[in-house]
Amino acid sequence: MFTIELTYKNSALTEFRRGWGLRMFLIIGYVIILASALGTYAVHGSLLALWVPLEYVAIVGISIGYFVASNNMGVIKGTLGAIPGVLKGGKYNKAYYVDALAMLFEILGKVRKEGLMSIEGDIENPESSPIFGKYPNILHDHHVMEFVCDYLRMMVGGNLNTTEIESLMDVELEVHHHEAAEPAHVMANVAGAVPAVGIIVAVMGVVNVMGSVGSPPAVLGKMIGGALVGTFLGILISYGFVEPVAKLLEQKAQADGTIFKTIKMVLLASMSGYAPAVAVEFGRKTLPGHDRPSFRELEEELKARKGK
Repeated sequence: MFTIELTYKNSALTEFRRGWGLRMFLIIGYVIILASALGTYAVHGSLLALWVPLEYVAIVGISIGYFVASNNMGVIKGTLGAIPGVLKGGKYNKAYYVDALAMLFEILGKVRKEGLMSIEGDIENPESSPIFGKYPNILHDHHVMEFVCDYLRMMVGGNLNTTEIESLMDVELEVHHHEAAEPAHVMANVAGAVPAVGIIVAVMGVVNVMGSVGSPPAVLGKMIGGALVGTFLGILISYGFVEPVAKLLEQKAQADGTIFKTIKMVLLASMSGYAPAVAVEFGRKTLPGHDRPSFRELEEELKARKGK
């Protein structure tokens, strides 16, 4: 039990470090963008020329309006809920994957020794399961536990063959990936729209200038410069700030789908008749290189947890 608790704490520490790393890289990237865009301009110009508050308000307001008008309430909530996750580390790390493989090894080992019906109580009430209870970080992950228990339940029922189960898994994973990737697509669409919004604001400024043609050249020059700030801001906000968030959301969605592919491979290997140790090796091979435990590491971890 102490080993499991220590692993869980190490997993939480790793997640914190990853989250801090993501925040640092995002902040550093933003600083570089601002320093490059504004710093080089400040060398030969005045930053005060870029301070046109009404254009800032117009660009942000129209962009928000586009975001609201082009998405339904579910997508809006999902996107707003996903954005803070960009600043957090992904919970699916090496320690989590090792826990998942160890849990599957135990549950499949029980099936091999005592038969499929022996795990009926575990999958119907995971919170009370002595096996699932050893892995609180996975037990509290609703989507992963639902995925595992649903397909173990189908295995217990014995009405579907491996091909049918695999097809159903593929459909479910496709739906899951589509839902997880939706916030990234939304933010990418917003990033694509913001430059056009900047042009709209710039045109509005030009129209305002045309209404003041009789003004002195110095006044007109300042007004034209202010109008062009809209185009500058639209491009800067789009490619410098919104697009990176969209990319990070896309990367996070892809990373979060790995655990389900791993579970899929382990369960399908087990249904095909492979021993639990071989089945988890199928799953290990699906993990990304930076989070994949070596064969020896996983073998030693499984031996260390055996009987606990």
